[in-house]
Amino acid sequence: MKKFLPFILVVICTFEANSQNAVSDSITKRFNYHGGKGFEFRDHSGNYLMQIIWRVQFRMAYPSDEDFIVPNEPEKTMYLGINRARMKVGGHAFNPNLKYYLEYELSQSKLLDFRIMFAKSPAFNIKVGQWKTQYNRERVISSGKQQTAERSILTRVFTLDRQQGVSVYGNIAGNNSANFNYWLSTFMGNGRGAGTTSDPHLMYMTRLQWNPNGKVLAFSSSDIEYHKKLRMLFAVAAVTNRSEYTRFSTSGGGQLEGFEEGAPGQYRINQFMLESAGKYKGFSWQQELHFKKVDDKVNLQETKMWGNLLQAGYFPSQIWKKFPKQLEIFARQAFYFPDYGNNNNTKKEITFGGNWFNSGHRFKITGETSYLSSNYTSAEIYYGWRYRLQLDISL
Repeated sequence: MKKFLPFILVVICTFEANSQNAVSDSITKRFNYHGGKGFEFRDHSGNYLMQIIWRVQFRMAYPSDEDFIVPNEPEKTMYLGINRARMKVGGHAFNPNLKYYLEYELSQSKLLDFRIMFAKSPAFNIKVGQWKTQYNRERVISSGKQQTAERSILTRVFTLDRQQGVSVYGNIAGNNSANFNYWLSTFMGNGRGAGTTSDPHLMYMTRLQWNPNGKVLAFSSSDIEYHKKLRMLFAVAAVTNRSEYTRFSTSGGGQLEGFEEGAPGQYRINQFMLESAGKYKGFSWQQELHFKKVDDKVNLQETKMWGNLLQAGYFPSQIWKKFPKQLEIFARQAFYFPDYGNNNNTKKEITFGGNWFNSGHRFKITGETSYLSSNYTSAEIYYGWRYRLQLDISL
């Protein structure tokens, strides 16, 4: 954390230096605003902007906060703690087209995101740094804007998580149904914090998103805006990578169950995804269908896996005014097969719960109940209920 404080101070001092000739009320123009992206600091010219958000997430869970889908039964313990505590800093410098963003996890001392974006035209933008790859919607949506307390069991298996690299992306704003978003990205392919590769291979990812209503659906869950017109998307994405890893998380590269610690370039991974999402008058849904193949170049083995996610939420006050407007109910069903073709190896999740929005996603309470089951062989079946209660605050 200390090494980023000088950066923030330099930016603030830059605002001051660029405002020396401003009129006497320039302080109010620079520093007195708090909005949807936190506290804002700006200079009088509009060429410099810094937005700061402080976020904390408190969570209680029983009998475990983990997805007990690995072959061992969880210990029944109560979890209560700070699940996330983050500082987010973003804005632009020199001119509004040169944007920057960084995110730091205070509780674990991890730099999660750092990126610079040149965004002069909506149709063509360039991004360089480290960020969550725009592969699947569930992972891209910030944990602070999730509908549920946590992401589904599919995330551990299919997400690309954070990578370092460069991306070209944009929106082709055709008339109504001819509206598309695209992402073309090249990454180091070794996960968060990996600035070098252990072999010559890179990760290549592409995503194409169709916006049939002519408007882009933001990366956030729950229809807290109560869209009066249907807004939805359909997307397809694909990725190929070769490294020593079979999975990625906030901690970086790692291994899925059943895979040994890899040598450089041992695992060739090819993934494919189909996705849909939409919002309309308090109702929201998102769906993801995943396919993944892991080719072990050392042991000459192939493993195929696939899974699906379906999630929906609704504000019941839309049909009965006696329900509080702050209340949303949701449900999620997810499953995957870690070894395609082996029906004795399945993972399943059913989750339902509700949100109480005090100030949108910036101040909300989430409660959920999940039924998780794992079937490894006919003799090894693990299942049970998990309960979570969460408070999420962004300042």
